[in-house]
Amino acid sequence: MTDIKDLLNKTGFPRSNHYDPDWVMENQMGPNALWLLEWLLEALPLSPGMRVLDLGCGKGITSIFMAREYGVQVWAADLWISPEHNRKRAEAADVGDAVFPLRAEAHALPFADNFFDAVVSVDAYQYFGTDVLYLGYLLRFVKPGGMVGFSSPGLTRSFSVVPKHLSRAQSHGKPFWEDECWSFKTDQWWYNHWRKNSNISDIRVDTHKEGWRLWRDFEKALEASGRVVFPSDAEALENDRGQYLGFVRAVARRIGNAGINLYDPAAGIHVGVDR
Repeated sequence: MTDIKDLLNKTGFPRSNHYDPDWVMENQMGPNALWLLEWLLEALPLSPGMRVLDLGCGKGITSIFMAREYGVQVWAADLWISPEHNRKRAEAADVGDAVFPLRAEAHALPFADNFFDAVVSVDAYQYFGTDVLYLGYLLRFVKPGGMVGFSSPGLTRSFSVVPKHLSRAQSHGKPFWEDECWSFKTDQWWYNHWRKNSNISDIRVDTHKEGWRLWRDFEKALEASGRVVFPSDAEALENDRGQYLGFVRAVARRIGNAGINLYDPAAGIHVGVDR
């Protein structure tokens, strides 16, 4: 019989281990978000009183975690999950006065320039951040000297043809690889992508050495608990064993000034418009 406690209690995540596994699994929307966040925050330090944007927060457990563990104020932004539901989760966790849920699309963020001390994104940035323009857009909301970072599934090495063990159906009938998985990139890809931006410094990008195993164990825990929302990928992750799949994180510090918001329809009014 699978021991869920053994699967979810990891020595590398002392803060996450204090959270109720049932609560974490009930509110999951992918790999264990608290593990990904705690790993990210090893490289992106937070201190009490900071204003933090949790971009693509899902059901808000990462926002709750940051408010409770670090004493920061968190704007919990997500496109798909109701802000009302995230507000109730934050209040139930006694951080309703520190977590501010809202619905927002990643290319239309409703914040003032230089508002945040840090922006973090867990298991979301890969879906919009591969756009060469996006980091420059996001940086406008970060104070000079502030930090931006993400952690997400990624690749340990790249390929042009999907490996057979990822494209073939697992025993439940679903293959691991879907078209959206092409947003998974290696740490080197992300480093090359980010270093093109002249308004950041101190870029750090790496891959978790045990990422595939952590991902697999969380999938197995969901299976054992009966809380599988999406078909489990534990079988594919076990077959892969880190050959291609893992967790990637990236952090950098903002320098310089924000440029034109190229996602804003009004930005072109005085740029290249015939009169």
